[in-house]
Amino acid sequence: MSPEERVEAGRARRKKLPRQAHAEFHAKDRPESSLTLLTRSVYGRVPALVKLKYERMMLSPFTYFRGALPVMAADLTVQKHTGILVQLCGDAHVRNLGAYAAEDGRLIFDINDFDETFRGPFEWDLKRMAASLFVGGREAGNKDSLCHRAVLGFMSSYSEQMRLYAPMPVLELVRDQISRFDRIAPVHLALHKAIRATPPYTLELLTEPVPETARKPGKPQRRFKEQKPTLMRVTGAKAETVLRSLKAYRLTLQSQRQHFLDQYRPMDVAFKVVGTGSVGLRDYCVYLEGNGPNDPLFLQLKEEARSAYAPYLRDPQVAKHQGQRVVEGQRLMQTGTDILLGYTTIEGRDYLVRRLSDHKASIELDDLRGDGLIAYAELCGQLLARGHARSGDACAISGYIGAGVGFGEAIAEFGRKYADQTEKDWAELKRARK
Repeated sequence: MSPEERVEAGRARRKKLPRQAHAEFHAKDRPESSLTLLTRSVYGRVPALVKLKYERMMLSPFTYFRGALPVMAADLTVQKHTGILVQLCGDAHVRNLGAYAAEDGRLIFDINDFDETFRGPFEWDLKRMAASLFVGGREAGNKDSLCHRAVLGFMSSYSEQMRLYAPMPVLELVRDQISRFDRIAPVHLALHKAIRATPPYTLELLTEPVPETARKPGKPQRRFKEQKPTLMRVTGAKAETVLRSLKAYRLTLQSQRQHFLDQYRPMDVAFKVVGTGSVGLRDYCVYLEGNGPNDPLFLQLKEEARSAYAPYLRDPQVAKHQGQRVVEGQRLMQTGTDILLGYTTIEGRDYLVRRLSDHKASIELDDLRGDGLIAYAELCGQLLARGHARSGDACAISGYIGAGVGFGEAIAEFGRKYADQTEKDWAELKRARK
C-alpha cells in the first residue's frame, strides 16, 4: 500500500477498537490469579533462587511490578487490541532504559532490556510504560496528578515523534538519533555513572588477585571475587561447559567481530544473580584478557526463557532459539547495538551473550521526582516511538493515534488503574509469603 493508504488503514482500526477503549481495565477479566501466574512463570528456574526472586519482588510495589510481567502479559492479552504489530520491547518500564557504549564508543541512552521482546500490538508497550510511570512515580514520592501529567507527556512525545517518522525516508528513520539526553536530569546522572563503568572499573569491582599460595606459572593472576549469593565462582567441569559454549556463540557474530573475540583468552567463570524478573534464570560471567591484564573483557551469558507473551500470541518467534529472539528484537529496535551481541546454548538451555557492564547504567527511582519524571517520560515516548517505527509501520500507528490527545488520556487512565491493581497484587503476594 502507499503511505497514504497505510495511514488510512490505521485510522480505520479505530472502528474495531475506539481509542477511548484503551482506558479499560478490569481485574476480573484476568484468566488466572496473579499468584498462579507467578508460580507458573518460575518453572524451570534454579529452585534455590526462586525464594530470592520473591523476596526482591516483595520489597515494594515497583519491584513487584518489575518481576510480575507474566501477570501483566496475561492481563493485556485478554483485552481487545489494535492489531497494529511492532517488535515490542515487551518489558517497557522506567528502569529498562539506560546508558551503554555503542560500536564507536559513544555513550547512548536507549531501551536496553529485551528479554521479553516479541511481535505484538504497539499499545502494549505504551500501557506497561504508563503503569510504570505511576508505580515508580508514586514510589519516588510524586502525587498521582504529577504521574498523570508525566504519562500525558510520554504519550504526547510518542505521538509527535511517530508523526515525524511516518513520512520520513526509511533509511533516515533507521539512522535517526535522539540526542537531547544531557538536558534531562535523571538521564544526565545515568550518563555520568556510565562514564565510570569501564572494563577496568568492572575488573576492580568483580575480581581480586589470586592468593600467592594458589598462583601457578602461566595461569591467571586474577579471579572473580565471590559475593554470595549473588556472585559465585564456577570451576571444574561446569566452567569448561560454559567456555565450550563460546564456540557456538562465536559463530553468531559477524566475521570481523569473530576476529576481535579471538584475541581474548578466558581467565575465570562465575555465576551471577541479576535483576528482579530474571532472578532464578542461569546467568554466567566470563572474564577474559586481551593484550594483557589492562585489557579485560567481561561477557555475560544470560539464560533466556520464552517471552511471557508467547503463550498468548501466534508468532514464528515462539519456536526460535530464545537468545536469537532477543538478539533480533534488540537489533530491530536499537540504533546502536553491542558489537559482541550473540547467543549460544548450554546443556539444552538458550542463552543471550553480551558484554557485561560496558559503560552501562540506568536511572534510579529517587531521580524521578517532580519535573524530572515529566522530562524523563517525554524521552521514553521518543525512544519507544523510534523502536516501534523501526520495527513496525509508523504510518499505520500515526493514522490510528491521530492528534493523540484522547488516546493519551485513555492510556493514562489505564496506567493509573493498573498501578492500583499492582499495589493490590503486591499486598496479596506479601500475605501469601509463608
